[in-house]
Amino acid sequence: MISKRFNFLKISLALFIFIFASGFTVIGHRGDPINAPEETFESFDKAFSEGADYVELDLHVSKDNVLVVSHDRDLERVTGTSEIVSEHNFSDLAQLHQKNGEPMHSLNQVFEHYKNNPKAKFLIETKKTKKGNPQNMEALLKQVIDTYGMQNRVMFHSFSTKSLENEAQLMPDIPRIFIAGTTKRINFDILQYVTGVNLSSNIVTPQIIDTMHFMGKSIYVWDEMNESPKKWNTLINMPIDGVVTNYPATGNEYRQLKDQSKSEALNQNVYYMSSQKETIYENPYRLIKTGKTVNPLDGYHITNIIKFNGEKYVQLGENKFANASGFNSEYALRDLRQYFGAKVVFRNQQPDNFLYSDPTDSNSIVNRLEINEPQRIITIQKYGTQTWLKLKDGWVNAHNVLIQLNPKSYFGNNSLASYQDLPHGQRIKNIDLLQSFATLKPTNDQTLKNADLIREINNFYINFSVNNDNDSINKI
Repeated sequence: MISKRFNFLKISLALFIFIFASGFTVIGHRGDPINAPEETFESFDKAFSEGADYVELDLHVSKDNVLVVSHDRDLERVTGTSEIVSEHNFSDLAQLHQKNGEPMHSLNQVFEHYKNNPKAKFLIETKKTKKGNPQNMEALLKQVIDTYGMQNRVMFHSFSTKSLENEAQLMPDIPRIFIAGTTKRINFDILQYVTGVNLSSNIVTPQIIDTMHFMGKSIYVWDEMNESPKKWNTLINMPIDGVVTNYPATGNEYRQLKDQSKSEALNQNVYYMSSQKETIYENPYRLIKTGKTVNPLDGYHITNIIKFNGEKYVQLGENKFANASGFNSEYALRDLRQYFGAKVVFRNQQPDNFLYSDPTDSNSIVNRLEINEPQRIITIQKYGTQTWLKLKDGWVNAHNVLIQLNPKSYFGNNSLASYQDLPHGQRIKNIDLLQSFATLKPTNDQTLKNADLIREINNFYINFSVNNDNDSINKI
């Protein structure tokens, strides 16, 4: 019994010990392509100003071996002129301009422009054919990075496994991320020379993330992230390492929300001990309702507990979160059921009758419990060795009140029966004996069932009459 109580104490304390949640890296996909022409200085600047840690850019190789910043090999979409990058010298390509008037840029020009801004970092995608052409792209890339000393300010990602393998040989200290639209492309051969994977948001799952993290690989997610609240609200619940998005401002906003929270992973079975239904949300950061609720005495397996904006939330499943108030370990269920459906009363003989808005904050006194006015217990919460009870006006420590057991079923629970089912030493001692004496008279078949309680009532009055005068009795 002692061992079981000790284990429960450790679990109870663990529920409210938090560590800072790690945030994720925000990468502006081609900068901020919604508000400026993609892969221009204007687009990059907007993304950095909106909180992006990196901007993503794509590379092709010109006829004269210059690394050209462009997603397409044909520049018609971005310049209005159909020119194939590999068929022209860069001096010719630089004469073409995007809609904001900026010319096509080389990687050298980008690094030169941002060389004195250490916060400007770049995720570089190498564009190669299925046969691995151009063959010299990674060597050219290393040359430019070495020239500008950008080793600590770049990462690579690519669909080309050959390109990533070349980068691993030439620049082993720079992170290399494999882009995959399907998990079928991920295998052990590829994972040998990459440091992470970049998955479509349509296929990423918590299980995939956990597996990759177990193997020491980072997980990035790519998608246009087209401001769909459903997509962002789901994605933020996952332990991703980064997101590549057309909306860096939105990504930064969600990242800041997550960074403001503290969380801890748990593996705990709990029961919800409250008479009030609790709303289930998609995440704790944007309280968007799922349409489902937690019901009294429902059981769950929780995997995380998160503290955000002064509130605590438990994760009940994938994209399912609820306020943590009222969730108690399965080990405490038997002890706490004697409170469920019962009432409390203050008879002026307990230490105090303070009501608190937050049972964990001794300075959060909001009211006092009126003398001799019973109130129904709404929610029960165990903190370590202490039990707190939520009433309509605030929380009260169970030690400071008397409990009026309920002989009737309340949401399927009978507090009196729960009290009687416990061994004598585990029953609560602060029973309101006046109420018990009045409502639990030992008649008919209830006589034997209530015998222990009646015996306690009789002993109480015998002892009280010996040790107290009439004035003291009148105060009860």
